[in-house]
Amino acid sequence: MRLSRRSKPFDSDDWIFELKHDGFRALAYVEDGQCRFVSRNGHTFTKFADLCANIAATIRSENAVLDGEIVCLDATGRSVFNDLMFRREGDCYFFAFDVLFADDEDVRDSPLIERKRRLRKLIPRKTSRLLYLDHIEGRGCELCAFTDKMAAPGSIKWQ
Repeated sequence: MRLSRRSKPFDSDDWIFELKHDGFRALAYVEDGQCRFVSRNGHTFTKFADLCANIAATIRSENAVLDGEIVCLDATGRSVFNDLMFRREGDCYFFAFDVLFADDEDVRDSPLIERKRRLRKLIPRKTSRLLYLDHIEGRGCELCAFTDKMAAPGSIKWQ
């Protein structure tokens, strides 16, 4: 699902809220000890072999399809799109925020919160370049206030 846009932050018990990282949206296909990234348009990303190898070696599943974002992070943990766009090597990470398949099971019809719980179990807590993108349930205004506080000077903020 594409990112939903709203004119202002809101709270709702029917929603979960996640940080949006500035990177390349991708599906990570993991099978037979290999990983490959595919864009929303069906193009294979070929420049992230080291990241793919790290994911294949660390994920806790024989096969999986993860939805997420390929990013480069600065020293403070912020995603830096220019580093990703022009360097395309070094310390790139994959923030997974959803699982579509795992261990030969199609989980796309499961509720999102259940898929996120399952995803959390697939991702190691040790140092890895495969990271779990956590969420906040119901409290969108709180997350937006936090991101405004942490935003880099000159960046767009909620009004």
